Amino acid sequence: MSSPEDPPRLLLIEDEPKLVDMLSTLLVDEGYEVDTATDGQRGLHLGLTRRYDVVVLDRGLPAVEGLDLLIRLRSRGVTVPTLVLSALGNPADRVAGLDAGAEDYLAKPFDIDELLARLRALRRRHLDTARVLPLPGGALDLDTRQATMGSEAPVRLSERECALLATLAGRPSRVFTRTDLQVLVFDDAGQDVIETYVHYLRRKLGRGVVDTVRGRGYQLGRGK
Repeated sequence: MSSPEDPPRLLLIEDEPKLVDMLSTLLVDEGYEVDTATDGQRGLHLGLTRRYDVVVLDRGLPAVEGLDLLIRLRSRGVTVPTLVLSALGNPADRVAGLDAGAEDYLAKPFDIDELLARLRALRRRHLDTARVLPLPGGALDLDTRQATMGSEAPVRLSERECALLATLAGRPSRVFTRTDLQVLVFDDAGQDVIETYVHYLRRKLGRGVVDTVRGRGYQLGRGK
């Protein structure tokens, strides 16, 4: 998730080149930082390896169909709010999209102002609920950078410690590789710094806050 000072990050997954160009320009003008994917496989990769504030997703995609992509993201713990934008617009299609994990569904052709308003509403609702993340036996307050574990007093984290823990807590079922964490948290440092910050978190909050998955990477811990 972006900080309040950063432009909101949006992932647009759409295979119609003209619509991609039009929406990208429109959304950048609206203040979004936009990444695009023109097939489901690329969209899935970006959704799993980068952090976004909102996703706009087409259904009829090459490689991986849109709702299948969304189901895969949700199964990996990716909770970014998602608006499905599709030519399939009858009630059964809308129900299928919402059941797959979408927060909103807009049929093509669509009104630009309505799309922008729906995206603003999605972000507001998400920000209202996403500023405190659950931890094993506690919670992480993103605004104060304080972690509370059980009945212990809140522990203030550094910016990097908070960013690392928020990344793990935002997708608790996912195992993050060192490459993932370098891209998401430590993009200006080498991978060797990751182990250092995992050590800092365990020292402050207990060894159970971060699990090492041998040969794969790191995952939010299960406590103790």
